[in-house]
Amino acid sequence: MANAYSVGHSPSDMERVSLTRTVPADPETVIDLITDVVPFMRAAGFDEVTLDGDDLTIKNRVGLFEIQLDLEVVETDAVLRYEQREGIFESMMTEYTIEAVDDGADVTATTEYSALDLPVLGEMLDTTVIARQRTKELNKQFDWLIEQVS
Repeated sequence: MANAYSVGHSPSDMERVSLTRTVPADPETVIDLITDVVPFMRAAGFDEVTLDGDDLTIKNRVGLFEIQLDLEVVETDAVLRYEQREGIFESMMTEYTIEAVDDGADVTATTEYSALDLPVLGEMLDTTVIARQRTKELNKQFDWLIEQVS
């Protein structure tokens, strides 16, 4: 199973976390699982996930804080893309893409974000902590995808 991971700055100078994993299933099956947004987002370990049309809300406890992100599911060429409307970042976007490979589908998840928008949290949740947390969430989603097709 292929795994790839990167953290750093994107060309737009936003912070970036990107992971790729091969899921042993045909791309259509994986697309169906990802686009069933609520269970897919719950698989990341978020405490609450709600979807109303294109409005997606996630809540999660990180340490002493409960973080809520109000997101919008955006139509693009990606399998799933959502962008922050309101939350702790100045801006944040995540998208999932799929590429067919011999042993299944390579799923790539990329999150780009810029500075925290809350002074108190900004001091406590630096880029390293955010990247580590986001990597955990994405890996849980990949694990869930593999469980669903096994």
